[in-house]
Amino acid sequence: MNKAILYLEDGVSFVGQSLSTHGESAGEIVFNTAMTGYQEVLTDPSYAGQIVTMTYPLIGNYGVNEEDVESTKIHVKGFVVKEFCRTHSNYRATQGLIDCLNTNNIIAIEGIDTRALTRHLRLQGAMKAIISTEDFDPASLSKKLEQVPSMEGSDWVSQVTTEEKYTWKDSEAKTVKYKIAAIDCGIKFNILRILARLGCQVHVFPAKASAEEIKAINPDGLFISNGPGDPAGVPYVAETVKQFFGKIPVFGICLGHQILGLALGGKTYKMKFGHHGANHPTKDLINGRIGITSQNHGFCVDVESLSKDDIEIVNMNLNDQTLEGIRHKKWPVFSFQHHPEAAPGPHDAQYLFNYFIEMMEKHKKK
Repeated sequence: MNKAILYLEDGVSFVGQSLSTHGESAGEIVFNTAMTGYQEVLTDPSYAGQIVTMTYPLIGNYGVNEEDVESTKIHVKGFVVKEFCRTHSNYRATQGLIDCLNTNNIIAIEGIDTRALTRHLRLQGAMKAIISTEDFDPASLSKKLEQVPSMEGSDWVSQVTTEEKYTWKDSEAKTVKYKIAAIDCGIKFNILRILARLGCQVHVFPAKASAEEIKAINPDGLFISNGPGDPAGVPYVAETVKQFFGKIPVFGICLGHQILGLALGGKTYKMKFGHHGANHPTKDLINGRIGITSQNHGFCVDVESLSKDDIEIVNMNLNDQTLEGIRHKKWPVFSFQHHPEAAPGPHDAQYLFNYFIEMMEKHKKK
């Protein structure tokens, strides 16, 4: 273990210890309130460009495995915990978390007061930060942070999207009833697993795929995935999505929800510290049902910017009353901010996938 520093954009710093990986890594620092699911968090492409702080104090007690990853690699810029567990216990584990982080050269820091750090970020907001095992000079670290790009306006999707179109393969998928085109803005594997097991053949397209390329497979529905960064930084996705309105069912999750909001004429804004965790309460305004949801986003659709004549608000966040779900009053178009795939997180919102299936079934009968 080596001495390491976590230095924040506003000059606040925390000193702790690093793992075997030395050097520096910078990005926007956020906190995640989930008690479990650290492997899914690390491999979630939506965290590209960010340093993640886990609020739960002991991380790593059940190790990691090859089945619960949400993408092909770890995407976080850094990992901050109170304490790493040195001895994991889980029959499914194939590796310890510390070994996993070291093997993937992820800079991580432990031994700091994550409760104080989380409170600071909640009061001051998410901001740029740097973890270093080499440089402990505040003036030098501050200059380095000035060179780190802001999340606002940046295109992080292009760094995580697939380079080539592919069709998702799932050994547990059986009967194929629907063909879906999924725009990969940083898609999580469990979304693909669920769609495939619900009878969908999922064709995954790069984020910059044209509408003509997507139309060529004659899809029954269009899905816009989760992903990192500012939805306003990827206007090309919104322009593509617009061309499918009123033609086939369209479903968006997380960043996909925000992109749909922009495509429908709305606006988005940067949240103070975002929603990151597996315990966010939401309310379905159609049936009054309360759900506990998994969320990971730093931007939000401005509910006042949406046309009340065309858009129906169907779900709201109970913590801060931010927008969680919309649907179009005429077209088969809907989207949700929270993650229904439950990886990590509760299963309360998985019914949304069935809603998409029902929407495609109705559209095929027309």
